[in-house]
Amino acid sequence: MTDPSRVLVVGSGIAGLTFALKVARHLPVLVITKKRRADSNTNFARGGIAAAGLGPDDDPELHLRDTLDAGAGLTDQEVAEVVVREGVERVRELVDWGVRFRREGARFSLGMEGGHSRRRILHAGDRTGKEIERALLEAVARDENIQVLEHFLAVDLLVTRVGGQDVCRGVLALDHRKGELRSLTASTTFLATGGSGQLFLHTTNPRIATGDGVAMAYRAGAPVANMEFIQFHPTALYPTENPAFLLSEALRGEGAVLRRRDGTPFMEEYDPRGSLAPRDVVARAIHAEMKDRGESHVVLDVSALPPEDFEARFPGAAEGCRSRDIDPHADGIPVVPAAHYICGGVRTDLWGRTELAGLFAAGEVAHTGIHGANRLASNSLLEAVVFSHRAAEFLTGASGPEPIHTHTEAPRNPERDPEATGPAGISWPEEPNGGVAADEPPLEHLEALRIRLQRLMWEKVGIVRSDRELKEATEGVAALRQEVEELWKGSPRSVEGVELENLLTTAELVVRSARSRKESRGLHYNRDHPQADDHRFSRDTVLRRSTTI
Repeated sequence: MTDPSRVLVVGSGIAGLTFALKVARHLPVLVITKKRRADSNTNFARGGIAAAGLGPDDDPELHLRDTLDAGAGLTDQEVAEVVVREGVERVRELVDWGVRFRREGARFSLGMEGGHSRRRILHAGDRTGKEIERALLEAVARDENIQVLEHFLAVDLLVTRVGGQDVCRGVLALDHRKGELRSLTASTTFLATGGSGQLFLHTTNPRIATGDGVAMAYRAGAPVANMEFIQFHPTALYPTENPAFLLSEALRGEGAVLRRRDGTPFMEEYDPRGSLAPRDVVARAIHAEMKDRGESHVVLDVSALPPEDFEARFPGAAEGCRSRDIDPHADGIPVVPAAHYICGGVRTDLWGRTELAGLFAAGEVAHTGIHGANRLASNSLLEAVVFSHRAAEFLTGASGPEPIHTHTEAPRNPERDPEATGPAGISWPEEPNGGVAADEPPLEHLEALRIRLQRLMWEKVGIVRSDRELKEATEGVAALRQEVEELWKGSPRSVEGVELENLLTTAELVVRSARSRKESRGLHYNRDHPQADDHRFSRDTVLRRSTTI
């Protein structure tokens, strides 16, 4: 499928679809997604999208201050200023595309979440992500300049040399319904593959969140940054499933209180903001309470919300409780932390560009610098739409620091061209009929390996870490890597195999980054180095393929 003039989008969440809709006004766009088009992290977002300036007592400066406070000294202030300043206009575009945010009369109903000093969270009950995804998919379906391919897994980036520079020219993809490899070439590739939550045994992320974009970009030579900062959402419904059922932080914004199982509140003992403290503080507090008391969970007391309000404003939470025969007002809701969001990713600039020419990224796969060491609640959807817009503006020449740069050479096929530098790390021998050889271990075996990796990361690289545990994680991931490579002698041959490879690569990046940061800051807490060290570590952790730590 060769078309060097088109733009290729990998991923069908808020970042990918926003970018596609904007670019399609000027260029043909192909969107690929490894499952169905509605399967994305966006669909699982239960909170909302933060936008300053909509409330009478709010403005972008206050939003900026809250974002910087949450980021624990690592937020890029210039990036944060761009996001909070441009955010309202991007939200209004979502409304124009048909997103139905909750209103109170003519005004938006604005919620409060941890770390925010004002009510500025737009929401659609506690199913905001699902509503945004619905509207964007309907807008994409109406656009004749956008083609969407479902069940296409991007395996690796296609990279070639142009004028002494590596240039991304698309992706090598697996059409896993047909078992065929396809070279999807493009003038520009936009990564919007979401997060890496499936690294951990307990996560709110869907099964598709396997770090694919980060792993591909890293193999292709693009730098990644701040992979040690994993945000654990404090309130996943206990006992957890895969994915865990997320209870929106907006519940605490409306008065819900975290309590021990004996009914006593505890958050004020950790932070004067109580249950509305930032997520890193709340997650560590719950972790400490569970460990100190030998408890399996804590309780979210929602009695401050009348039952009819709880049902109307948080239908997802109400449905989740009913499915488990939980009476939230009689007994409270059992909750535990679960891996939720990675603040690191493929490093980008203010226009969504990576250091690999021809490759852009936005959304959770990207590291823009806004989140620093800890993401402020509901800033992620905002970041995604702002940087998708800016990338589209730059690509189409509407704005940006320099003229648009295009390449006219025919892209090389790295499967057959030894001068091409990618795909790096995964090679795919094909059968004579073009299909993919199917001699991988049974899926049950791959799933068992995946669970072993998830358990290792949960136990050794979780909410609280130590030097010893991180060393054990390094050794454990290396042992798993060796075991996996022995299984298929260097090249996986299925979706599950590629996902396992990407999880291993992402795990290596997380552990290496965590071991290098010998302090505690934001989401990275090491009990052997419990204080922040601004002199040595007030900087990003950046890894390239050549980096040695």
